[in-house]
Amino acid sequence: MTDKTSYLRDELDALVDQGLYNTITTIDGPQGRWLSVGGRDVLNFCSNNYLGLANDDRLVAAAKAALDRYGIGPGAVRTIAGTMTIHDDLEEALTRFKGVEAAISFQSGYAANLAVIPALVEAEDVIVSDELNHASIVDGVRLAKAGRKIYPHGDVDGLSDRLAEARSEGARRILVITDGVFSMDGDIAPLDRIVDAADEHDAIVMVDDAHGEGVLGRGGRGIVDHFDLHGRVDVEVGTMSKAFGAVGGYVAGSKHVVDWLRQRGRPFLFSSALTPPDVAACIAAVEVLEASTDLVDRLWSNAKRFKEMMSGAGFDIGSSETPITPVMLGDEHLAREVSRLLLEDHNVFAQAIAFPTVATGKARIRVMISAAHTGADLAVGAEAFTTVGKKLGVVA
Repeated sequence: MTDKTSYLRDELDALVDQGLYNTITTIDGPQGRWLSVGGRDVLNFCSNNYLGLANDDRLVAAAKAALDRYGIGPGAVRTIAGTMTIHDDLEEALTRFKGVEAAISFQSGYAANLAVIPALVEAEDVIVSDELNHASIVDGVRLAKAGRKIYPHGDVDGLSDRLAEARSEGARRILVITDGVFSMDGDIAPLDRIVDAADEHDAIVMVDDAHGEGVLGRGGRGIVDHFDLHGRVDVEVGTMSKAFGAVGGYVAGSKHVVDWLRQRGRPFLFSSALTPPDVAACIAAVEVLEASTDLVDRLWSNAKRFKEMMSGAGFDIGSSETPITPVMLGDEHLAREVSRLLLEDHNVFAQAIAFPTVATGKARIRVMISAAHTGADLAVGAEAFTTVGKKLGVVA
């Protein structure tokens, strides 16, 4: 039989030659500050588990209790028979935590973006989006019937120009979309100025705060709280799979936005809901953050200490404003070699990130510091980077 997909083999070989082939490392055991990889313990510098909650006893206990009460799966989509009381409980918890009128949960942050963007706009409308927005936003925009305009990353003057263009071209509604924290560089969107520009043109504002939830704001309430913009941002998208340590996504905002998504959000209508144990873990995570700021405070303290170590050793760590620490290397082959040596020689798990996740020539090791890391962990990691960096000529 003829292999009609053999052309993909050549494409895969080309990725290998360019240093762009993504290897997948299997982890045996729970997420934490240290992981089991290939039968050995390695320092985890890859995970988005900002607060160390992915294996927190409180979340595990909540998930086990939900498993006993509700079973494993929801059994159907939410609108047919798949909504359980625990789903309502999560949405109430998120509404309270975010300080909004309502919230709706989804299977992931990715699914939330695919639900909300096409539901908010139609063919007579225009979306204005930051050029570095996450792939889930890009895909949500592609699914929408609206026109689209891209503004230069973080450039509010450029945003204002696109907004004026959209109005002059007769757009009925305009939707401005930005990430809250840009995950590859760790910079924070100038959301206060974005909202001001949008208000001048009567545009809707949507922020995807995947990397801001649990990190920015009072007790990790996110970028809207960070800038004190409550009531001025129309749509907040979040994820439960990063700082909250579980899985899932949500949209928070006005009651009519949330109710509309229950009627027209396709991932809500046509895909089964989160499992009860996952939902219980999400609720427990919210309760942990409401009870204390200790984990958020420790996260920022650890990030500050590690950045000082890395910049002191001579590494280019960009201008991150958040715990995300990009170790800029540029060349894709170099980034993969640094990652390989860190793991093989020093038991430090820090994956290379290259195209298409970042632009060609912008390869890096993105270090994700967590509240769970100890001072000793940070010192071990920085020393390993320094040793490998000197060996490969990255630092002197």
